[in-house]
Order: sequence, then structure tokens, then C-alpha cells
Amino acid sequence: MANIIITGASSGVGFEAVLDLTSKKDNKVIALARSADKLRKLHEIAGQLNYDGGTLYPAQFDIVYDDYTTLVPFIQSKFDKVDILINNAGALINKPFMETDGKDFAEMLQTNVMGHVNMIQHVVPMMQSGSHIVNISSMGGFQGSLKFPGLSAYSTSKAALAVLTECLAEEFKEKGIKVNCLALGSAQTEMFEAAFPGVEAGTLAFEMGRYIADFAQNGHHYFNGKILPVANTTP
Repeated sequence: MANIIITGASSGVGFEAVLDLTSKKDNKVIALARSADKLRKLHEIAGQLNYDGGTLYPAQFDIVYDDYTTLVPFIQSKFDKVDILINNAGALINKPFMETDGKDFAEMLQTNVMGHVNMIQHVVPMMQSGSHIVNISSMGGFQGSLKFPGLSAYSTSKAALAVLTECLAEEFKEKGIKVNCLALGSAQTEMFEAAFPGVEAGTLAFEMGRYIADFAQNGHHYFNGKILPVANTTP
């Protein structure tokens, strides 16, 4: 049995990861996202697919701008402790560097780094030894990988999240909390399709979601402080 929190749960790989996580009867999952409508859809589909599965608690919450003094009591009302935190929420801007202004960079850093910083700082006090934090980064933020024009702000923010992972793994060693980062390759999601119209991703969203769910539940037995590329292309 695991008590799990996942952000960015209303679409893409986060949506699919929730469906996989709730397929296990003993799992309890708090699914956070900004869209109430999409969360209702998630709850409906999860109920249909996993009618005898785990328990799902969808909650509308913006990890950057909403009030954590309301989120923490909500979590505590559902869980006695948190076993897994999956920081999946994110945004993407595709724009040539010379047209990318400070506001664009700030938005990427706020959503893709600071939002996760906020979550981690508020959730860690509810975690015990043996818990696992999974940060979802991108191959765009993985050193030595193939880079694409237009993704300077996005890739920079994802690289920052990867290094944060290494730092936190060291800081939380005494608490027994493991921290790892998955640098995802392209997956066929709404965000990918909006950024790259007409381009086919290397992996289907449900396949990537299943991988994230499995890694979150088992990866900390083998890894800590690692940035792991999850892509079927080279470099």
C-alpha cells in the first residue's frame, strides 16, 4: 500500500500515471491539477477502469500560485503520511531564443522549478524513511542530449530541476527519503502536440505514464540522486 501525491495529473503522462497507480487496490492517490473539468474526467475514467482498484482524491490546485495552507490540511485529512511524491506538473514555451523575453524565462522557472520546490518543502514533513520523490524532467534538460531550437527557456528550467534532484538526495539522506529524476523523451501528449504540430512522438502517453508509475513505486530501491534518461533515441 502506498499514499501517493502526483501533480500535473489532468492530462498527458500524469493522467496516465494516475490510471496505472489507481489500478492497485491498496494505493491511495491525491491527483493535483489546475483544471477541475479534466480532473472530473480523470476521476470518471479511473472509476470505470479501476472499479475495484485504489482510492483517488482529485483536487484542483496550482502548485505555483495557490495557497499551501489549504493543501496541507487536505493531504493530512486523507493520508497519515506520504510515501511517494511525483512532481509532474510543467509547462512548455517554444519560441526562438532572441524572441524569448524575461517573462518567458520566469514563467518556465516558476512552473518547472519553483512550483516543485514549493511542493517538496510542504510535503517532506509528512514523509518518512523509505519515501520517494520523483521529479519529472525532460531530455531537453539532460546534459549531452540532442537539443532543439525554440526550447531554451524550457530546457534550462528542466536542467535546473535535474540538478535540484541531486542536491535534495544528499540533503534528505539522513531522513531516508530518496529523490530521483526521470528525464523523459518525447511522449504523445497535448503539450507535445501543441509545441510540435504534426510531429510524432517516440512514445505513447500511456506507456510513459505506466513507466513513471512503476518507477515511483519501485525505483528508490535501486536509485538515489540519479537523473535517468527515459528515451528510445540517441543522443
